[in-house]
Amino acid sequence: MADVEHSGVFAVPEVKLSSSSGHRHMPVIGMGLAADPFDEIALKQAVLESIRIGYRHFDTASLYGSEKPLGEALAEAIQLGLVSSREEFFVTSKLWVTDAHPDLVVPALQKSLRTLQLEYLDLYLIHWPISAKPGELRVSIPQEELQLMDYKSVWGAMEECQRLGLTKSIGVSNFSCKKLENIFSFATIPPSVNQVEMNPLWQQKKLREFCKATNVTVTAYSPLGASGTKWGSNHVLDNETLKEIAKAHGKTIAQVCLRWSYEQGATFVVKSFNKERMKQNLQIFDWELTKEDYEKINQIPQRRFLLNEGFISPNGPFKTLDELWDGEL
Repeated sequence: MADVEHSGVFAVPEVKLSSSSGHRHMPVIGMGLAADPFDEIALKQAVLESIRIGYRHFDTASLYGSEKPLGEALAEAIQLGLVSSREEFFVTSKLWVTDAHPDLVVPALQKSLRTLQLEYLDLYLIHWPISAKPGELRVSIPQEELQLMDYKSVWGAMEECQRLGLTKSIGVSNFSCKKLENIFSFATIPPSVNQVEMNPLWQQKKLREFCKATNVTVTAYSPLGASGTKWGSNHVLDNETLKEIAKAHGKTIAQVCLRWSYEQGATFVVKSFNKERMKQNLQIFDWELTKEDYEKINQIPQRRFLLNEGFISPNGPFKTLDELWDGEL
């Protein structure tokens, strides 16, 4: 599908989610709302501007603090007539580790819905494959409060969220192949989505192949490396190979990265509050990367750049991000 613009609004391709209620479709590109620094007024205005130019998928989380301004922006967009109804939006939120306990999952989602002023989500994700002592939402968690997740019980509660109609789809985030296999071993509603760090410098080939084989949609976060944030880096946008490819196509490096993700069959969430960059991020559907481009991209050294989250302590149960990702836990 081409990025045809009608009265300033770009059309965005969608993918059908495998285990959703009502055969829900998710727009390929979403607006990520993990803003750093966080400015509630700026975020709300950026969401409204994004809706005007064609964004319909919004990715938030209880941890981000952006559920409230997002909900206000969506309500205002409907009131202004920018969309005809809530059904035009695709809203994703996430279960934080302190709520990743079977008796807290449904209440956590209900709280998110109240904050968002919505009756249902389109997608609810387990944010990380760990749990922590129940309490306030925070990234930095003392190591003694970290716990191994009871995957079967927590996933059962996620399934209950979908059965109750609180969300149309459920999924996971930051799950490895091994952890997904664990979920599949007992799930009655399989995960529709696995949201993970993915870009040309961290291509996730093995995980993408596993998800394709099991009908799980991959959503890439930090598709541009999350430049300018505390958890990201400039390595993607500063990569010389990507600069060379972008110049050859007359595109930006960001457009090359997003086009690459799209051609891998992935969806992606990208954050920009700049109107022109938001438009550029939608202008990726009417051109293609070449065989020569792929030969160059496949030679880029692979390295995960997501900095260790505050809850991953050198002295805790997860010594490194790799151990959390690939270990037995």
